[in-house]
Amino acid sequence: MAADAPTQLKAMFDTARYRRIADLLAAEYPRFDRRRFLRLTTDGLAERSLLQRLRRTTEACRATLPDDYHATVAILRRVAARLDHNFVSLFTCDYVGLYGQEHFDASLEALHHLTRFSSAEFAIREFLKRDLPRTLAVMRTWATDENEHVRRLASEGSRPRLPWSFRLQPLVANPALAFPILEALRSDPSLYVRKSVANHLNDISKDHPDWLFRATACWPREHPSTAWILRRGLRTLVKRGHPRALAAIGATRGASVRVSRFTLQPPRVVLGGEIRFAFTLESRARRPQRLVVDFVVHYVKQSGATRPKVFKLKEVALAPGAAIPLTKRLRLADLSTRRHHPGRHRVEIMVNGSVLAGADFRLFRA
Repeated sequence: MAADAPTQLKAMFDTARYRRIADLLAAEYPRFDRRRFLRLTTDGLAERSLLQRLRRTTEACRATLPDDYHATVAILRRVAARLDHNFVSLFTCDYVGLYGQEHFDASLEALHHLTRFSSAEFAIREFLKRDLPRTLAVMRTWATDENEHVRRLASEGSRPRLPWSFRLQPLVANPALAFPILEALRSDPSLYVRKSVANHLNDISKDHPDWLFRATACWPREHPSTAWILRRGLRTLVKRGHPRALAAIGATRGASVRVSRFTLQPPRVVLGGEIRFAFTLESRARRPQRLVVDFVVHYVKQSGATRPKVFKLKEVALAPGAAIPLTKRLRLADLSTRRHHPGRHRVEIMVNGSVLAGADFRLFRA
């Protein structure tokens, strides 16, 4: 997701959008209290974050739609297909996740339907948290559904470390519980699904790398879809220089290279500006080498300590004795996902997991 995505999505929950939602709900439920719904959703709107706006929409539905859970879900099912943005439609799934715990079968059937119009990945986690075995049993059947949105939900909803949601600690501790879902999807024809499976594997790799290699050892790497999933799913381990991950993507073990003519400019930069670095990667081997080139930025934290962040730069096939110039520009501006702090930062060049060069720069606020 783009760094400014939360800001863009937040803007979608504006007064005009709430009026449109109110129109749709009123068309489905004649007793709908439109005035109360708009008051609940728009009063204090400017102060609410994206997720607060989403949850307030759900709560406003609870306050203005029928007391009967099944009746309200029926209304939301009809409305979901007519909402004009899939993220906005998330409130229909959120309603099920928040208020449907006592109606397991009906709620999961509703999420099976509603995920086609947005995504029930957050809502289903409420059921996984409350009854993990029962919910996973249903999600395993979803992994073979004809609809790609439902199949993706099976993988995405059961991710141990899903962004913007709480961690599912039992799945963090034991990834085997949800692994049958990934087994069923390991060669899925849909890129939408394959991305989710790869992200699920990447979550597992952060806690159980050796287990992951054992669990996927029999996956058909000759199948292009499976090979794509495994390559993307190992990305964090590749960035860390994990030997088995590098070998799995064909990177040369014990790469024989050197970094020359490394420059980083400017040495002092004001927040909002950018740095530029360049170097030449030179082969010192007598055989071709496949190399994964990354760069690491050691960002200064508020405490003054630094934290490394690895970024992909390039994968190259380098012939014996060959050299290749590489350059990169990096903008240093505050984002919703990263706040910058003044101080001495460092950039390092990493090849197949080994740091070969580095330089410092100092960041200032204007």
